[in-house]
Amino acid sequence: MTDNNENNYDDEMTVELELDDGQIVNCAIITILTVDKKDYIALLPLDENGNNEDGEVWFYQYEEDENNPEAEPKLTYIEDEEEYDNVADAFDEYLDNVEFDELIENKNE
Repeated sequence: MTDNNENNYDDEMTVELELDDGQIVNCAIITILTVDKKDYIALLPLDENGNNEDGEVWFYQYEEDENNPEAEPKLTYIEDEEEYDNVADAFDEYLDNVEFDELIENKNE
């Protein structure tokens, strides 16, 4: 994103992910998308200062336990390249809509 501290994501909803190497990464939740009747989560990995310097976004399949709403959602790594590309395209559309909505809001102020 940016290399100053003005875009600190501490106020956003976050989730901690444990990577395959055991490293724990705190991520801001950007949005949950539905693609081909499956839910996916877009995460923004944060550094120890709560910032994201490079703009990298991670996508995971997202599943809630319908029988236990208190249970932690299950995040699954997307291994299929086509599935990943479809989610990335849906995320790009989401970003386009957010930017468009912000333009409309700014014009109405």
